[in-house]
Amino acid sequence: MLENLSQLSQEAVAEFKKAVSAPDNGILAKTGVTQATGLVAYNLQAPAKNLFPVLTPIRNKLPRKPGNAGTGANWKRVTAINTNSLRGFVPEGSRNGVMAIATDDKSVPFKTIGMEDAITYEAERAAQGFEDIRATQAQRLLWATMLEEEFAILGSNLSVALGTPTAPTVVAADADSGTIGAQAGGYDCAVVALTHAGYLASSLAGGVVQQVSVTPADGGAAFTYGGGSSALSAITTSAATSGGASTLKLSTPVVAGAVAYAWYVGVHSAAMKLQAITTINSVKLTAVTTTHQASSAITADYSLNLLGYDGILSSAWASGSNAYIYNMATGTAGTGTGLTADNAGGISEIDAMLESMWTNYKLGPTTLYVNAQEAVNITKKLLKAPSNVGSGGVVVPLMGVAAGGDFTAGAMVSKYLNKYAMGGNSKFIPIEIHPWLPAGTMAAVTEQLPYPINNVPNVMEMLMRQDYYQIEWPQRTRKYETGVYADGAFAHYFPPSLGIITNIANA
Repeated sequence: MLENLSQLSQEAVAEFKKAVSAPDNGILAKTGVTQATGLVAYNLQAPAKNLFPVLTPIRNKLPRKPGNAGTGANWKRVTAINTNSLRGFVPEGSRNGVMAIATDDKSVPFKTIGMEDAITYEAERAAQGFEDIRATQAQRLLWATMLEEEFAILGSNLSVALGTPTAPTVVAADADSGTIGAQAGGYDCAVVALTHAGYLASSLAGGVVQQVSVTPADGGAAFTYGGGSSALSAITTSAATSGGASTLKLSTPVVAGAVAYAWYVGVHSAAMKLQAITTINSVKLTAVTTTHQASSAITADYSLNLLGYDGILSSAWASGSNAYIYNMATGTAGTGTGLTADNAGGISEIDAMLESMWTNYKLGPTTLYVNAQEAVNITKKLLKAPSNVGSGGVVVPLMGVAAGGDFTAGAMVSKYLNKYAMGGNSKFIPIEIHPWLPAGTMAAVTEQLPYPINNVPNVMEMLMRQDYYQIEWPQRTRKYETGVYADGAFAHYFPPSLGIITNIANA
């Protein structure tokens, strides 16, 4: 045993130096604690980040009125006076004949919207110090219910059945920059139309939604509702394809109530698979996949949701609504027809809608809801480069030019001049991008009627038997079960004040 370092031999010192200079010999490298050992804190920021949009612009604007009792709201309408067209002149001392008026009865059913969630006892304890998980659960349920109400107000469909679309027209084109394989027997093609709800729920990866079955949170009997898709059309078989640079171009007549179309294609007499979902009534396929949903999954027309009510779009498309509806022409399959600049600072299709609403009902919309695609295309068509000014373009001056030469540029059409309205700022219609309105469809809504003493303070409103409420259900397991609900109806008193332009191409 060494009593001091002076007793170390030269040989021992040399071995020590050797070991220090070569730590990778497996002796020293495996000693000590590093971050990789895992004895570290977990730096978790609290609370959780809520990274999802809760955008409900129409719901936020709609008045909410008491719905009172009963199973729905009912009202009577006087839709015209002097329908027998009596003229006002009368002989001296005489009276005129009795004029006739037109009336009808309308109603909307009360429906309940609700969202459910559950938290286990263990989850509550595990979240201590991170967030009050039961409080944040209630907030997220409220947000989810508000979103569902926005979807319903815009696109819920109780009465406009899509039925069965017309079998598509199919053109097999060679030397057209595609990779469709050579098939002497051609390809089988079919189409399914989608409502607003069907479009939001469907995707290439998940397929088209048909009937939806739900198992209630309380374990009760399952219920079903239509997912928003039509029946499958009849099949059209294409001509033979050479396989050189072939494409398939499909189109079908516009389906009233549809905002999108799902296209199924497969080798003749083989399974047809979902190839594309478009917001116009045509598609150009440059390749055919065999991995998506099969057309055999489409078994019937499930476009109606009988648990809901008609929203804005369905109120316009409903039979007898007298709303303005315009479908853009099919045009070239896969390309479609875009909005048309009139070379006078306007969009022809919008002006035609405004003229019709004025001519027939002496009113004009107060908001034009569009998808971002249409907002951009309207701007592009109306604001052109200086070289195009002669054909109707508008020069927009630079904005915010700085001394150093930097400048801020860009423009967006935010209001549209109604050439068919009487006076003042009411002639300018705000153009608002709606986050959940599909591309290819725009909706004009009127929030006030210019008729005297019409007894319609709000053209559209929510009639609530009971507005948002939360129920914490009795505990039957080691879970806290809760739901947020709203019980009411969307009432639209004058559908002729609506306008729909659809099948708009991104052009």
